[in-house]
Amino acid sequence: MSKVRVHTFTLSADGYGAGPDQSLQAPLGVGGERLHGWMIATRTFAKMFGRDDGATGLDDAITARGFQNIGAWILGRNMFGPVRGPWPDEQWKGWWGDEPPYHGPVFVLTHHARAPIEMQGGTVFHFVTDGIEAALSRARAAAAGRDVRLGGGVSTIRQYLQAGLVDQMHLAISPVLLGRGESLLAGLDLPALGYDIAEQAVGEGGAQHLVVAKRGTPAPAWLKPPAP
Repeated sequence: MSKVRVHTFTLSADGYGAGPDQSLQAPLGVGGERLHGWMIATRTFAKMFGRDDGATGLDDAITARGFQNIGAWILGRNMFGPVRGPWPDEQWKGWWGDEPPYHGPVFVLTHHARAPIEMQGGTVFHFVTDGIEAALSRARAAAAGRDVRLGGGVSTIRQYLQAGLVDQMHLAISPVLLGRGESLLAGLDLPALGYDIAEQAVGEGGAQHLVVAKRGTPAPAWLKPPAP
């Protein structure tokens, strides 16, 4: 059966998955871009932008595994763009240009209906107005046996965690402090929700990698060093 996965979701050392005051100019909030230095340096990240450089190693292997066996994605409205409330028009099509990195069906949680958007490279954005379980049902069907990846943001992942619907979650704890922003785990009792730490490692970029999984499920072995 397909799993619901969170992968390469980066937190500051003080627990924030995005900085404060998100906007068109600061999509990750003020200071939020500092979180992802460990991943930006990898070869996998470079390939997403058509480059043939970047570092290999554990950080790169972890980033690459986040795209393996993914059949569909779920995003929150804020991850798709800065527009709030009813859609004023059809112009906004995401942060990523004409060819987003998803290359498959993406289900965007929203309170306001909108027609699907087909993008280059196989990404199709579908807008779901009837809640997280409806989005997951549609994503599972579209994934056709492969895994469903929760791409964020913080609010979306929190909702799925609170509902016990996340099977495995990889968190990268970046060695930066934001002070303010969107806290992923504040007020969540993960042990009571049935989660344990399944794996941990430290990558070349200084981030601590943790895999949180449902208790009793096999460890995903995401954090094994790459073969030489």
